[in-house]
Amino acid sequence: MPDKRPGDALLNPAAFPEPKVRPNNPNFGSGPCAKRPGWTGDAISDAALGRSHRSSLGKAKLAEAIDETHALLGLPKDYLVGIVPASDTGAVEMVMWSMLGERPVDICHWESFGTTWYSDAVKELKLEKVTNIKAEFGVLPDLSKTDASHDIVFTMNGTTSGVRVPSLDWIPADRTGLTICDATSAIFGFDMLPWEKLDVVTYSWQKVLGGEGAHGMLILGPRAVARLESYKPPRPLPKIFRLCKGDGTLNGGIFKGETINTPSMMCVEDYLDALRWAKSIGGLPALLAKSAANFKVLADFEAKTGWLEFLCAVPEHRSNTSVCFKMKAPSGEPMGSDAVAKFRKLLEQKGVCFDIGAYRDAPPGLRIWCGATVEASDLQALTGWMEWAYAQVAAA
Repeated sequence: MPDKRPGDALLNPAAFPEPKVRPNNPNFGSGPCAKRPGWTGDAISDAALGRSHRSSLGKAKLAEAIDETHALLGLPKDYLVGIVPASDTGAVEMVMWSMLGERPVDICHWESFGTTWYSDAVKELKLEKVTNIKAEFGVLPDLSKTDASHDIVFTMNGTTSGVRVPSLDWIPADRTGLTICDATSAIFGFDMLPWEKLDVVTYSWQKVLGGEGAHGMLILGPRAVARLESYKPPRPLPKIFRLCKGDGTLNGGIFKGETINTPSMMCVEDYLDALRWAKSIGGLPALLAKSAANFKVLADFEAKTGWLEFLCAVPEHRSNTSVCFKMKAPSGEPMGSDAVAKFRKLLEQKGVCFDIGAYRDAPPGLRIWCGATVEASDLQALTGWMEWAYAQVAAA
């Protein structure tokens, strides 16, 4: 293993002049994420602006978004895809309020959003039988502690911690509870097969495909549909959470493009553009390969620097989309939040990197997006600027 202590050379800024190569796209934030390569405003020139989402044109575009999503992901034929309000957060909450309470619930969390799902289950839904399976930032909890007779809520990828679920081997095929997976920074970024292990999957457009915010995606397997039609939750449901009709059957229109509330047709067109781009480069396998190649750029850089370390210590658990790092001061001690902020500000002032600060709940550090809309060449250019910025901060 290389020596991970910062070297004395870093104390001499003159040894690290400004790089000559700049990233073509300096947007490395973890949501909203970089637009797909080559994106311009022309990508949404065919948007149904000023038209009703319930017109034949509007419904056709919404249905296309659903159908192309189903095809790109290679979902089983009996899985449904719908567009719902309020981004991934709305999709997760809709599911929790509509489905939970029929049996005990295990909630696995190790970062900010998963912790919110646990808090909402206990404090807002006031569920009585909730098992808290948690770990600190940078650590994956022991998922084998889940009970297959319970409903299980978990994030596939901890966006704010850089820790992902490496496989679904811990989920039995003969489970009797539902698996509810918040996959917003995982889907299109790494392998989530087999889909049959997941009864509910949620995500938003603004992550790996670089879409815009405010719209959620809801994927339901047949077991989730059966729960919706057989269980009436003992709580009132706001309109935007209602997945069933008055007679208790599934509102199938949601999964044909008949949205609960008014979507942005501009955002819909942008999502369609992202789907077409994904198909043009080779579909899901190409998206996964791009994310893996992007991650390798940063992993190789981390391995040779003495001042950068993955927040997640277990290689198999490291996210390859929302990549989180700790930084070391020249002394070898953890770098403080003020110094990390100065490092980021230097990069922003040079216009070479934006929005890579760690999430507000996470330890001080960096969070760099490596989804498929980011180019490996831009990440490679960024690493040179990171060395330059660190030398300036270290010398001070």
